[in-house]
Amino acid sequence: MATIDLIDAAPPVDASIVSKDGPPADQAGGILTIDLGALVDNWRALGRRAMPAECAAVVKANAYGLGIEQVVPALAKAGCKTFFVADLSEARRVRAVAPDAAIYVLSGLMPNTGPAFADIKARPVINSTVELAEWDAFVAASGWRGGAALHVDTGMNRLGVSINDAAALAPRIRAENHGIHLLMSHFACADEPEHPLNDKQIKLFREVRLLYRGIPSSLSNSSGIFLSDAAHCDVVRPGVALYGVNPTPGKPNPMRPVVGLKVRVVQVRHVTRGETVGYSGTWTAGRATRVAVIAAGYADGYLRASSTTDETPGGAAIVAGKRCPLAGRVSMDLSTVDVSELPEGAVRRGEMVTLIGDGLTLDEVARGASTIGYEVLTSLGRRYHRVYVKD
Repeated sequence: MATIDLIDAAPPVDASIVSKDGPPADQAGGILTIDLGALVDNWRALGRRAMPAECAAVVKANAYGLGIEQVVPALAKAGCKTFFVADLSEARRVRAVAPDAAIYVLSGLMPNTGPAFADIKARPVINSTVELAEWDAFVAASGWRGGAALHVDTGMNRLGVSINDAAALAPRIRAENHGIHLLMSHFACADEPEHPLNDKQIKLFREVRLLYRGIPSSLSNSSGIFLSDAAHCDVVRPGVALYGVNPTPGKPNPMRPVVGLKVRVVQVRHVTRGETVGYSGTWTAGRATRVAVIAAGYADGYLRASSTTDETPGGAAIVAGKRCPLAGRVSMDLSTVDVSELPEGAVRRGEMVTLIGDGLTLDEVARGASTIGYEVLTSLGRRYHRVYVKD
């Protein structure tokens, strides 16, 4: 199949191609389409909802698996000025494509890394008094004035200084070069709007903010943006919602889909009634069955937990316009789909089936693997041919 045919098969068909990555389309097992236009629209929609707060972007884990080098320039061109990453290596990649952006490193200050932060003009998110002491020592010795964020734990109990430590540190903001450019905390249960911890965290953070008057503050992640306005503060930090995952579980998804994944059929074969399919024989044909073997497995980020057994349903694929269930275990490079409900000849070797898109959403794919959209996105492998488009 020619390259242009494969590209036309990947949604959206009316989009213009911005760039490509990965192996050639005619040699890859699948085509992953990333709609940068939809991603930018999602960022703008989240920004409108959080106004007048600044809308930043979380691009950790290689922009949730979609590519820092492609995602960050698109957001920066749209007006995003602040990015959050997990570590210094990601910060370095963001700096290479966004020379003027503010970059915060969420995992904080590792020992002896102060010079590396200064080198790329990134800001650590200070998560403990030990980190703060080391950061202060580096700043005093180097004279660097790039600043940092102070993370206050309001209920996650993962990273961040305690409420008491935050109160004790508050007088430092009266110093001319206190170095705190952002005060932040992190919701634990924002995707559950009725959870009592949300209000508790909002109230605790409000009390801390009063001690740090004049310092910009940030609390909301993707789902936090959809809580009350009191959660927005000065900067919101959407992550997974930018990439199309629903930030309001149980309600219609307010975000545009960003990712489409089509994979190639390697073979169509017949399985007689009573025979098993795949490793360990966990799926048994209850009738004469046709299965399509597709070129996607857990090495490609198609999660093994999507497997279908005799007892447990799993994932699905869109084949010739019809939703078809998986049959058997997802293996390293291959998966099998039950296409018995399709007419004979409806699917052939070399054709493409859809694993994400055409009505099969990221959230549905995640549910089929008993996980969340975050894991699906960040697992997407590098063996796909990637097409970046802007509609």
